[in-house]
Amino acid sequence: MPATVLLDADAVAALVARLGAEIEQDHPEGVVLIGVLKGALIFVADLARAITGVPVEVDFMSISRFAPDSGRVKILHDLDSDISGRDVVVVEDMVDTGLTLAYLMGQLAERGPRSLSACTLLDRPTRRIVPHDLRYRGLVLDDEFVLGYGLHARDLYRNLPFVAAGDRAVVAATPEEYVEQLYGEESVALRVKAGIRAGGSVAADRTEEP
Repeated sequence: MPATVLLDADAVAALVARLGAEIEQDHPEGVVLIGVLKGALIFVADLARAITGVPVEVDFMSISRFAPDSGRVKILHDLDSDISGRDVVVVEDMVDTGLTLAYLMGQLAERGPRSLSACTLLDRPTRRIVPHDLRYRGLVLDDEFVLGYGLHARDLYRNLPFVAAGDRAVVAATPEEYVEQLYGEESVALRVKAGIRAGGSVAADRTEEP
């Protein structure tokens, strides 16, 4: 099964610009963006540059995977800055089960920010375990398996400027399956035809009021 482009580079840029404008409007005194590594690295960099009217500080956190036997995680990289009394937005590339975001929001809330909310480029609520009211949300997915723009399989595809949908089982068996297609000349034709594909829909409204 070949991969298909779900969001081309222009569609990604439009979502980032819209989310940046929403964040800027809600935080006239400035905001701290906390990117969740590694997946959100590219998104948070573009998001920070899309916010041009207020000061932006960027920091990062990384946590381990949830252990299947205990559900425990640990912080692998913590913030360098003090967020006490600050307006904070946690930035994810995708919210799926919601477990990672729930853990991070709980940890950060204990540090006394003035406000704390979450932003995700992609949301896949069909796989949610922990409910979330996402204040800033880009594209809502069904159950597509996605790659590119920070999303990866064995660290492949992160640097693609678009988001593609592929077969989960195929990538699990052969992570490099789509490399030739998505990095080669064929990817140009895919992007020309792309926009917003498959089951995705743009989230026009936030689910949480400022």
